[in-house]
Amino acid sequence: MTETGGEDDRVLRRETEQVVNETAQGRRTPDEGTTWFSSLSLMDRQKVLREVGGYAMQAHVTAADGRVGVARSGVKPTANPSVMICMDPPRTGFADLPAAEHVTAFRVLVAVFAVADTRRRETYCKGACGHGWHHLSTAADQP
Repeated sequence: MTETGGEDDRVLRRETEQVVNETAQGRRTPDEGTTWFSSLSLMDRQKVLREVGGYAMQAHVTAADGRVGVARSGVKPTANPSVMICMDPPRTGFADLPAAEHVTAFRVLVAVFAVADTRRRETYCKGACGHGWHHLSTAADQP
């Protein structure tokens, strides 16, 4: 059974959603996203990796998305997170990787999520989408 995390976990989830989507949509650089991620505690990095892995799976990431995302991420294709996301079907469990691999896992997951989510925004959600995270520019540009 999973514990409910309370207000701190809700804040972290909202912040994760904002940072990851801004990074995936080019409103924040990958280095800015990585700097934010690197500032988190080990436990929070693991929570974020689980959350972002979930985003990627919800975007229906494919092995092809994985290859494109890995190339964009700057992470070596032989790194564990790169290999995991490029499998068919892509693997999960990034939070279970050694702490030394968390930053590379975050970079890979965000880059791959960007590829898959862009595809979905341009196909399934085009013109009829109610997902708030697909409308960051509209929300962010309002006073």
